[in-house]
This record gives sequence, structure tokens and C-alpha cells, in this order.
Amino acid sequence: MFKLVAVGGKLRGKEIILTEGENKIGRGMDADHQINVNGVSKHHFSITVTGDVCFLEDLGSSNGTFVNSKLTKSATVKNRDKIAVPNVIFQLVYVKEKKVVVKKKVAKVNEDAEDSIELTETMPNDLIGKIKYIFKHRIMSVVYSFNEQYEWSTIFAILLFVFICCNIALTIGPVLIDSRSLLIKEIVARGGQYADEVARSNRIALSRGNLEQIDTRFLDNADGVESYELFDYQGRIVRPVSKQNNYVNDPFSVKVLTTLKERGEENIRKPIYEYTGDAEGEIGIGKAIMASNSTTGKEEAVGIISIKFRPKTLTAAATNSTSSYLESLIVTCIVGMFFFGMIYYLTVKPIGDMRVQLEEVLRGKRKEIELKVLFQEINPLRSSVNSILQRIKELQSDDGGEFAEIEEDGKYIRQLYEFMAGAQGPVMILNSEKLIEHINPEAEDLTGMRENSASGTSLLDSARDQGFAATVIDLCDQSANNEGTNQSEVYELTGKNYMIHVSSLIGRDNFAKAFYITFVSDD
Repeated sequence: MFKLVAVGGKLRGKEIILTEGENKIGRGMDADHQINVNGVSKHHFSITVTGDVCFLEDLGSSNGTFVNSKLTKSATVKNRDKIAVPNVIFQLVYVKEKKVVVKKKVAKVNEDAEDSIELTETMPNDLIGKIKYIFKHRIMSVVYSFNEQYEWSTIFAILLFVFICCNIALTIGPVLIDSRSLLIKEIVARGGQYADEVARSNRIALSRGNLEQIDTRFLDNADGVESYELFDYQGRIVRPVSKQNNYVNDPFSVKVLTTLKERGEENIRKPIYEYTGDAEGEIGIGKAIMASNSTTGKEEAVGIISIKFRPKTLTAAATNSTSSYLESLIVTCIVGMFFFGMIYYLTVKPIGDMRVQLEEVLRGKRKEIELKVLFQEINPLRSSVNSILQRIKELQSDDGGEFAEIEEDGKYIRQLYEFMAGAQGPVMILNSEKLIEHINPEAEDLTGMRENSASGTSLLDSARDQGFAATVIDLCDQSANNEGTNQSEVYELTGKNYMIHVSSLIGRDNFAKAFYITFVSDD
């Protein structure tokens, strides 16, 4: 299998896996492998892979394709060849394919086979082990599938929000539901008291069975009473007067009439209530009106009252519940964002440290990657990377032993300083870290920086014009990524246009050691 590895330029580190057959590479959307870099044509070049042979062909690009620093229209390329296009340098790499099967239990290894590791993970016998296995391989497999489409930070934020909502629902929800239930019971008890009050204040008329003489006017002004109906067991309404002699057709009243008819004497006193659960919190309460029979001396049901409550307390409770949910959600989300940031940066910091230290190892500023933070899960990766770096350095070393150290900047900066001594115009020199080393008097007048105060500082910290500093640094990067070639761009300084030229000296380790910046007026 062949692949292209970007070893220089803006795409450094990017890999392109080449498939058997033709592979078109360019900036166009229809290219087989898209590289969105300025200067690259829509169809820049193609590599045709046939078994162990690769054939490169330039597809009429504007800026050409270079193979091992030579402009090439077509050529056969081999392993380790460098292919350069604007702002990117690729290296063709042949990868010997191996089959790797990951298991947890080490099996017998066949020494003649290419397989290096053979592991299987089986479900443990203990309960805790089974739970971990199911969570890791069944539940997390669904999360892994989402992670193939969305960033892990997005998935983590969604899971955290779901956790917050579930936590609120499971903690605050039951408390609010219990308080609402207690309030409903209180209202049902009040409805029962109203029914008893009707029976008490009209006991004489009720004992005679004369429902038409019942006085229920106190219900018209009772707190929370929306409407009521008092009717006999045939469903004929006797109160309020506005509905007198009509038959019940309200769904709740019909339900109360039907239910009480079906009940036996032992349950006839039990009230019936129904909570509609709408935004207004309406509650229907139905109860039999009991009166003493003058003949038998026993209490009997002589009528039914159906009352609909819309109490302000219940409406207020519903509003308070909604407000409590929203307040809890907002506060918990704010706290959750804080903890999200802590967990996110706690997770990515070791990865960022590894990336920085890896660059330092490649530049020879340290021997290996060492993490100060405790992160048990990342230690195997760190050990593997250190082993790979050790092997690479041994292969690059002349005697195959100690690391081949990266060159220092000093001698290259001194060489450029000699050039600056004979320069006729403004000149600046930066080191490999893009820190200011030298500025001649003409450049001091042009940029407003003084060598004695700016030396050893970043251009971004010393330059008054941040746009100028960013332009120079970008040109330095372009020169370093294009084997030290001159890079230029027009920029306005002191009211005039200047062509800024940046060239870099590349050391034997293929890193830029110093940058030489000159300014040429367009006038």
C-alpha cells in the first residue's frame, strides 16, 4: 500500500492513502483527494498505482509539479521520493500491510506469520466484569458510531445536557409532583366540605326529598369554584336555577352520575375527583348529597353535586413549577458549562503537551516525551510514541547509536549577520523561533522597533503594526516549508508600499535556522 505524507508546508502531517488505479489530487471538489491550498490547481497531478509501481503525471497545473526538486510532467516515482506542489511537500511512502487482530487474552503466536499481536476479549464471569463488558462493547458502541460523524466534544456536551435534564427531572420533579398532589387533595377535601355544607344547610328540604327548595347560592361566590351542577339520580339538574330541569351533559357530571349509580352503599360517601391537568389546573369534584330519611332514620343519597374548581393556588403552583424547572435548568447548565470546560481542558492538555514535546524531540531539544500530569490511559500511547521516536533517531544517526542532535541556530544567524553588514536597505534577522535577533538602522526607522529593546522578543510583541508582524511570520513559515526559497508580499509601511522578501537558511536537519527579511520600496 502506498500513501502520501505531507512533510512540509501547510498540510504537514496529513496523510493521503493511495488506492489501486488512478488517484487524482487537487483543489477541486471532484478530485479523488482534495487538498485545499492556495496555488494548487483543481486537478494538479495524479498518481496511478499498479501493484508495487507508482506513475505520476502532472495534469496541466498552473504552478507545476516537482519530483525530488525537479519540475516533472510525468515520471515513475518510488518509495521515499518527494513530490512538491505550491505550499505542500509530500513524500511517497510504501507501507507493508499487516493483519492485526486485537484481543485481550494473549493466544499462541505463530513466529512465521506476519501477525504481531493476537488478542481476544471475552466476557468475564463476575457480575461487575459483565456490566463493564456490556457497557463498553454494547452501549458505548452506539456512542462510538456518533463519534465517527461528530466531534467528541459535541457528543460530550450533548450527554452532559441530557444528564442535567434527567437529574432535574429525577430530583426536583418528584418534589413538585408531591406538592401538587397535596394541593389537589386539599381542594378535593374542600369540595367534600361544600357538598356537606349543602346537605347541612338544606337538611329539612332534603329529608323531604324536595330538591327544588335547596339553597346553593353560597357556591356562586365560593373561592375557586368555576361552575357546579346539583342533580338527582335521574340526571335532572335542579341547581343552579339557570340550568334547572335540564339533564346533565357535561362529561364530568355524567361520569359522576354513572359512577355513583354503580357504587354500593358502603362507597356512596366517597367523593369522585378528576384533574384535567391543563394549563389552568381545573379540578372536577363529585359527591353524593346525603340526607336523613324521616321514616327509616338512616342517611340516604338524595342527590349529587358536581363542582368544577379552578383555584388560583393550583394555577400559581403550576406556574411556580415551570419557573422552578427553568431556573434549575439554567443554573445547572451554567454550572455544567463550567465543569465541561474543566473536563475538556483536563482531557486535551496531555494531548497538547505530547504534541509540543513531540516537536521538541524532533528538533532535538529533548530526548523523549514526558508527561507531568497523571493520565494512566495515555501512558501506553506515550510509550509507543517514544519507542517510535527512538527507532527513527537511531535510523537517522550515522552510527545507529545515540540520537543525532538538531543543529543550533547560532552559526546560521552569524552568517546572515555578515550579509546584513553589507546590505544597502532595511534588513531584519529572526532566529528559528521567529524571535528578533538583529535589526539594522534603516529597518529600525521603517518599523519603529529598536534592536537593543526588541532583541530576543517575538515580532508580535514588539511590532506596533500587528498586521505587519503577522505578514512577516506567515512569509517565514512559507519559506521554511518551501526549502528556504524566497517568499514575498507587498505591505504598506510609513505610507508607502514595500515588497517584503523573506528567505530562510535550512540546516542539515531540514529545519529553518534563521530568517533574512528585506524591504524594497515600490517607488
